[in-house]
Amino acid sequence: MTIKIFFSLLFLVSATTAQANSQKAVFDRSAFYAAMASDMLSEINEQLIIVKGASINEKEAYEGALLMKKAGLVSKAKEKLSLFKAGRLKLEAAIKKESTNTEYYFLRLIIQENAPKIVKYRDELESDSAAVRSNYKSLSPVVQKAIMEYSKKSKFLKLPQP
Repeated sequence: MTIKIFFSLLFLVSATTAQANSQKAVFDRSAFYAAMASDMLSEINEQLIIVKGASINEKEAYEGALLMKKAGLVSKAKEKLSLFKAGRLKLEAAIKKESTNTEYYFLRLIIQENAPKIVKYRDELESDSAAVRSNYKSLSPVVQKAIMEYSKKSKFLKLPQP
């Protein structure tokens, strides 16, 4: 009898795990940029989980940007600083690794423009803005849409509105 219960529990756990894995969220750039535009910690955390589990080339840059965005939404100063530093390292490493990826410059621009001056992360605002403007048309439609939306409220990134 105990063996039957053991195997029944084992089957139940295996089935639940398989179902959870099949329902794993897939990375979606639109959802990523929606989270970056929001001020909801739950959306940022959800995207962090998705990005960490995704098999995408941009993983490090996206995770870095999300961590820095999250830093602006948490309340404890020590956690803010820790998240920001970790995110900065990831995003800067991604930019160094793929220096021609314009989307990374856009992510850095978003963070720099909204980061508090005390973190001294504002040195590349003009150059990032110029890179995004000059390579805008070569980006995917999803990224172009995110850039267009962001440019409406940006002081550094001005694009002609359609």
